[in-house]
Amino acid sequence: MSNERRLEIVRALSNNVVLTNDVVTNTETILMGKGIGFGVKPGTTIQADDSRIEKRFSLQNKQHMNQYQALIEQIDPEVITVSERIISMVSEQLTPDLNEHIHLALPSHIEFTLYRLRNQMPIENPFLLEIRTLNPDEFNVAIQASKLIERTFNVKVPEEETGFLTIHIQSAVAHVPVGNVVQHSHLLKDLVTLIESHRGMEIPKDSVDYVRLITHLRFAIERIRKGEHSRNPFRDKMKDMVPYEFGVAKQCGDLMAERLGVDISEDEVAYIAMHLYRLFSKDID
Repeated sequence: MSNERRLEIVRALSNNVVLTNDVVTNTETILMGKGIGFGVKPGTTIQADDSRIEKRFSLQNKQHMNQYQALIEQIDPEVITVSERIISMVSEQLTPDLNEHIHLALPSHIEFTLYRLRNQMPIENPFLLEIRTLNPDEFNVAIQASKLIERTFNVKVPEEETGFLTIHIQSAVAHVPVGNVVQHSHLLKDLVTLIESHRGMEIPKDSVDYVRLITHLRFAIERIRKGEHSRNPFRDKMKDMVPYEFGVAKQCGDLMAERLGVDISEDEVAYIAMHLYRLFSKDID
């Protein structure tokens, strides 16, 4: 049975995108579909189950809604379409609970990426290894997104760019700003370098030990960022029994404190020292 509920057209944002208002709930909704905005006038209505509707979503933040409307007018409509298809992939494969800012950030990022690729500008990503290792599910969706971009725009997307797409996906999934994801990736890379330099060793980046190390450090960063504190009953023993590892862990804590702008407890340092002790006590395969 057809749904007789109708939505009022606020404005056509492009031939394929319209902004509508549900007069019953007073909710603004963006509808996307081929030709859905062609020739429509503000004040007219569209059936809520119109067969042309391929996607619908709402931006709860009014500022985001205004920014999205402005973005639609400035950007290639195909970029918007591809971005929304990628967002649908993320929603279906990872979680539907996404930070709505991805509707703004992702198309802007893809537009700039296409400019760089078409002008043969290099794309470098110093955090690719950390991003790929810590976010395998997000990276897998980013690979699919990269292939979609390649097919649609006839460009070759390097793995470095796939890493940047992963950052945007992780930002939306975790509800943290893109800048925080980049900052934490940078910090992780520097922490591993610090540990390697003290030990005079290089941890193979394809080893289980590397995965365990950066996973532990990532969780430490998350706890510190959220202000979570857990007492470590072995703190004093660790200071006495493994002073070298505790000293390296203390330097890691100092670096985290400097980058994150918060104090790091000795309990947290002791947890890092425990992991370093296990790492340093074995040969890396």
